[in-house]
Amino acid sequence: MLALTSVWTTILLAAAVALGPLAIDMYLPALPAMGDALSADTGQVQLTLSIYMAGFALAQLICGPLADRFGRKPIMIGGFLLFAVASVVCALATNIETLILCRFLQALGGSAGPVLGRAAVRDIYSPRDAAKIMAILASIMALAPAIAPTLGGFMVVGLGWPSIFLALGGYALVMAIVVAVGIPEPMRPENRQSLRIASLWKNYQAIASDISFLGYTLTNSLTFAGLFAFLSGSSFVLIDFLGVAPQHFGLFFACIVAGYIVGNLTAIRLGSRLVPDQILVRGLVVSVAGGGLMAALAAAQAYSVWAVILPQTLFMIGVGMVLPQTMAGALANFPRMAGSASALFGFTQMVVAATVGALVGYFHDGTSLVMAAVIATCAIAALASYLLLVQRHPAPGFEPA
Repeated sequence: MLALTSVWTTILLAAAVALGPLAIDMYLPALPAMGDALSADTGQVQLTLSIYMAGFALAQLICGPLADRFGRKPIMIGGFLLFAVASVVCALATNIETLILCRFLQALGGSAGPVLGRAAVRDIYSPRDAAKIMAILASIMALAPAIAPTLGGFMVVGLGWPSIFLALGGYALVMAIVVAVGIPEPMRPENRQSLRIASLWKNYQAIASDISFLGYTLTNSLTFAGLFAFLSGSSFVLIDFLGVAPQHFGLFFACIVAGYIVGNLTAIRLGSRLVPDQILVRGLVVSVAGGGLMAALAAAQAYSVWAVILPQTLFMIGVGMVLPQTMAGALANFPRMAGSASALFGFTQMVVAATVGALVGYFHDGTSLVMAAVIATCAIAALASYLLLVQRHPAPGFEPA
């Protein structure tokens, strides 16, 4: 077993947390091909993405309290095994309805990685240190999404879209084994919570009524929704509208991930001389600039790949700075029920993201305008949430300088 504060433990937690995003990023290049193979329209295919997010959100409300009672490891291992089985069934689907159902089941298992990875970091580190560790974890984790769309694009062309789900199932099975034998249980025995309905309701009520938690969670969710708006619309904008080949989609997507990594590394570097609030507000301003630029170019009908990729890369630099600070700030007040707090945080994040993704699919007009406008709106709303809630009710140790 590795030491909890070992860099290898952080790397393994990042690999575990990456499973949820991988289930999105890896199959993005396959969305148009899946629609053709299953005789489904754009809205139905995008529903496989939104239903995954909805299931991901709901499952977190269950696995968070279970992890507060039984520990992080057993729930994470069980989730990975469920994800592996659901992935195989996804690969065997012969109609869009079966695929949508199996994506929901896949999400139920995949939610265990992110929600319990965040909780484990809070178990191990203090709130201020947790912000730095989450930025490091996010940087490592971003390597997988950087590779996944490119790999997914080549797999679609060479092996067909079902191969993507088989690969995801294999990854989940490997991670279940790695977590079982490589990572110690991070939760202290004295922090175990009851599973009685009254106790669960009391815990969630205490978390949801914390203004600081609400502020950080809403700021994070709106920022993440801007990212999800791109995930939901990018394959149709880049492949169908702008003519990018599916096998080249991942190369452009890597630019987006590179922006996110730059934001994470900037947050880590600034963390030694700035308080988290200063990093957060700078990241929000960068995201607003990127989203606003993309919307302005789309409104001016400047339709090109780089009119989408470069502004989104700038937006993602801001996202990389914002997400670690807001994650750590949201969990700062709940060391004894970090699993439940992380679950409610993740639930809110996914509900907002799924709603935004569905809107992008519903209003898609065949160009980049709708996607760009939604991304800009999310960035502005996140900044407003920070100014109205976070700045007035900061978490302990996260006060504005």
